[in-house]
Amino acid sequence: MNLPNKITVSRIFLIPLFLIVMLVDFSWGEMTFLGADMPVTHFVGALIFILASTTDWIDGHYARKYNLVTNLGKFLDPLADKLLVSAALIVLVELGFAASWIVIVIISREFAVTGLRLILAETGEVVAANMLGKIKTWAQIVAISALLLHNTIFELINLPFADIALWVALFFTIWSGWDYFYKNRHALTQSK
Repeated sequence: MNLPNKITVSRIFLIPLFLIVMLVDFSWGEMTFLGADMPVTHFVGALIFILASTTDWIDGHYARKYNLVTNLGKFLDPLADKLLVSAALIVLVELGFAASWIVIVIISREFAVTGLRLILAETGEVVAANMLGKIKTWAQIVAISALLLHNTIFELINLPFADIALWVALFFTIWSGWDYFYKNRHALTQSK
């Protein structure tokens, strides 16, 4: 397993740590971050999520720079993104920070695209994420980070940035899902 794939796997291994910090009551107390009061565990959980999210850029950068792009990496990278984002979104619903219907739409798109990837893989096609998919992922990461950090800096200027970011993430999630299915519709119309 090459270095980019190991970095991708590290993203997957950070998910249980994120979940434990966010969902287990450690009673670490409260803190103020950029004007917003929040439990220390939410701040630590947000940092773990942001760290895990940055590995998405790092693994891709190394894979392209050193020509280490593999089919395993093309499979693992989007899977790691989906697992991390899904876990964080479910935590946000649990905490009451995100509407469940938005999370259901986002996660449903991820399952649908994964299903299509499996169909394509049967024919030997391994499709790497395109630019629209990358924008979708980063829009989701920004929205989740803002929600985990309780909308901190934007609360000072009375702007619901986290809510707006979640709507933007929803928009790109739907658009990129439609685009992915449209470009790969041949896989759905082929008969065996």
